[in-house]
Amino acid sequence: MTSTRYDAVGSYAGAEGSDGFARLALKLDAVVTGLNGMAYVALATVLDSFFGVTTVVQYPVGVFLILYALGVLAVGTRTEINRTGLAAVIAANLMWVVASLVVAVSGALSPTGVGTVWIVLQSLTVGGFAALQYIGLKRM
Repeated sequence: MTSTRYDAVGSYAGAEGSDGFARLALKLDAVVTGLNGMAYVALATVLDSFFGVTTVVQYPVGVFLILYALGVLAVGTRTEINRTGLAAVIAANLMWVVASLVVAVSGALSPTGVGTVWIVLQSLTVGGFAALQYIGLKRM
């Protein structure tokens, strides 16, 4: 049997999974989370009255989100994505979703109506990132 120049294409296409989808989901998560955290820090006094969540809460949450985004970016930009790191990001995102929904339902931070809607919307966004990352994990 003779070899052709297309053999490499076939072997690459038949390779076990790829981390491209997971990498994209992680990077998107990192960018959106980082921007959200920066907004909480930079606009805390404005968002305080709009969302009803005090600056005492917004500043540490904003800093946490910035640091978390850097961690997610670190996982997503490695030469090879670590499956355990990706699973940890998915788990953390799911915990954020649950915590956010508990805050929204319980009114624990006394958010305004707009603040409650924001909390639910951002939890759905984070849940979407977790779902995309899970799909990416399964494709790896």
